[in-house]
Amino acid sequence: MKGFRDFLNQGNVVQLAVAVVIGGAFGAVVTALVADIINPIIAIPFGKPNFDKLILTINGSNVQYGTFLTAFIAFVFIATGVYFFFVTPYNRLQARSRSAAPAESNTRACPECLTVIPKDAHRCSACTAVVEPQAA
Repeated sequence: MKGFRDFLNQGNVVQLAVAVVIGGAFGAVVTALVADIINPIIAIPFGKPNFDKLILTINGSNVQYGTFLTAFIAFVFIATGVYFFFVTPYNRLQARSRSAAPAESNTRACPECLTVIPKDAHRCSACTAVVEPQAA
């Protein structure tokens, strides 16, 4: 049980659970937006406010393309919302954190063996080559 509890307490599992819950709520909001606002506006030329009732009959078979159309419109709106409300701000935040100047290192590479040595070193600890110390 301790291992399972540790697994559940990891940040990734909690973040994934929160993402699923928020994604479900966001999907419900966008589905309502599409069903109650977007579909009636788009359906004005067709005269049918609900795309789910659009059916094409070919040789006695009913092709219910309206449900696909409704699902496709909902998908496009969800994908657009996720991109502009989550992906774009996250990318900006990542770019801002990457553009910060890196802290100056107190180490350097040995010119003989390329081992990492302190800047103030007079001799490489790996190859014992004499090196000039670099001023800070």
